[in-house]
Amino acid sequence: MSGDGAPEIITDGTGLKVTIVAGRWHEAITDGLLAGARRVLAASGAEVTEVRVPGSFELPVVSKAALDAGADAVVALGVIIRGGTPHFEFVSDAATSGLTQVAILTGKPVGFGVLTLEDEQQGLDRAGLAGSKEDKGAEAAEAALATAVIIRGLSR
Repeated sequence: MSGDGAPEIITDGTGLKVTIVAGRWHEAITDGLLAGARRVLAASGAEVTEVRVPGSFELPVVSKAALDAGADAVVALGVIIRGGTPHFEFVSDAATSGLTQVAILTGKPVGFGVLTLEDEQQGLDRAGLAGSKEDKGAEAAEAALATAVIIRGLSR
């Protein structure tokens, strides 16, 4: 895990409508991801709505609904921790592929903040909490905002 090489992205989100769609599993990690996304979006001036879903599997369908309802971008946040069954692979693939399809079908950005982890500590290290090495919620929000501004510019 390394943040080396990550770009610094600061985006003016004035006039953009962004929906955060976050799963409910692994509350401590998810709360950290949410805090990072909220901080970036508030600083950008974007209009923000939040929706909580049961888990990461539900992120794609609710993200698509938010984009279809008028959001300019979505920040999808979830936590999937490997267990002793293939369930991890199925949910990880469904969330990743589903969110990719949502972005392609709608032509709108989906900031990908779904952590796929071997253990809880990896999530705590990436959640933007005190002592975390990375802030993946903030990074997902930055990516969604920057991409929405690019798309807005291209459509003018």
